[in-house]
Amino acid sequence: MNVSDLVSQFGFESLVRPSVDHPIVDAYTSDLLSDVMARAGEGSALITIQAHKNTVAVASLVGARAIILCNGRPAPDDMVEAATSEGIAICRTPMNQFEVSGMLYRSLRG
Repeated sequence: MNVSDLVSQFGFESLVRPSVDHPIVDAYTSDLLSDVMARAGEGSALITIQAHKNTVAVASLVGARAIILCNGRPAPDDMVEAATSEGIAICRTPMNQFEVSGMLYRSLRG
């Protein structure tokens, strides 16, 4: 699965689409950024409701390729700017974290 598949396969709204279509090899769901720093892996998609610039910084630190904002959370301008600068995709969905986690799990492990 690649970053572009998050939009095409799952219908997520693309807020930031990097020029490089990186592979997504794993996903991690958490709203506690220190937990994400300790446990999320390189090439992952971060599933969260944390819609702020620090989420991008943490995603960059762990090598996550995408942030999926759940519950229709809006992304502030500074978050969008940071993600664009870091080459990290941001997608948004009205679904909750449980639903998104299940979808990605089936797609990545199924």
